[in-house]
Amino acid sequence: MKLVVSGGGTGGGVYPAVTVVETLLHPKPAGSPLPTLAPADVLWIGSRGGIEEELVRRAGLQFVGLAAGGLRGMGLLVTARNAGRIAGSVGQARRLLARFQPDVVLVTGGYACVAVTLAARTLSVPVVIYLPDIVPGLAIRFLSRFATQVAVTSEESFHYLPFKKVVVTGYPVRREIFGLDRLQARQALGLDPAEKTLLVFGGSRGARSINRALVAGLRDLLPLCQVIHISGRLDADWVAGAARSLPEGLRSRYHHFDYLHDMPQALVAADLAVARAGAATLGEFPAAGLPAILVPYPYSGQHQQPNADYMARNGAARLLADSDLEKKLVPTVIELLGDERTLAAMREAARAMARPDAAETIAGLLERVARHTEKDTKKWYRS
Repeated sequence: MKLVVSGGGTGGGVYPAVTVVETLLHPKPAGSPLPTLAPADVLWIGSRGGIEEELVRRAGLQFVGLAAGGLRGMGLLVTARNAGRIAGSVGQARRLLARFQPDVVLVTGGYACVAVTLAARTLSVPVVIYLPDIVPGLAIRFLSRFATQVAVTSEESFHYLPFKKVVVTGYPVRREIFGLDRLQARQALGLDPAEKTLLVFGGSRGARSINRALVAGLRDLLPLCQVIHISGRLDADWVAGAARSLPEGLRSRYHHFDYLHDMPQALVAADLAVARAGAATLGEFPAAGLPAILVPYPYSGQHQQPNADYMARNGAARLLADSDLEKKLVPTVIELLGDERTLAAMREAARAMARPDAAETIAGLLERVARHTEKDTKKWYRS
């Protein structure tokens, strides 16, 4: 089987797709229903120059970038320009697909996947969509009509998509999260193994409002817990400067990173997280059994709010509005860290949402779709 992936412009779309690819690359025992692919059997076609390209190349996969851009919330001229880029990228994507000859395409969002999916359609290459979020964005809503199957994280996505195509798989999570030991994770990050630990981050680019509220409350929080703070690169300098002004007795309890590639260790080490509600929280927090205070980003087309609501309804998270961070973040953290009974209930609720087999399920879906359409696809390539 040969696979093309277009995995979204942000980490929430890239990480699950990388996890599925790594599942297919991992050697299988004899008799396994899943194929074992070589790296040369996978091509990633994505958005040029962003976090997607960085993460894919770091995973050791072939990457080709297309020119693409968003259409939502843009001015008229920018929208027209980006629409033109997407249209022009369809031809480039078609040439890449015709040369690579994949048996199936996996897309998880981002505007580059529009060109890839439309190009696959012209070549009769089957497309499987994976939706990380609860609510699909414009691109996935549009492309779902061309997909053979649509895999989703939760049953709550059913009424946004063509019902007969939808398969609930769960969120594919890096397997090391399930196998990590909390004590070892804390030791690796230089943490006290016996102290309560708070993890704070705002997604791959950081979140200024969360950073400001946390830094303002550090003198109240650090006597009660040690803090892992991933600020993002844009705020890293002023956050580091604020950390240097902390009293010496508190400074050692504050662990600041601008970006952390060993994120599974931080998730497993923490007792509580404060985070945005991007798609990754739907999979990685349950896998780590990590209770959370979720702060949906208010300017993301409202895609984060349904994710946060879903986690809260299942008892795994508390919600906090971005506008309430300054007044409510520190009291909410102090309340939860001081209530072990509530934390334990949230931890169990999160674990109950985990789907350890999600990556294998999507990999099997790709294999079945590819096998059923392989002969027809090869005819199109030769014509």
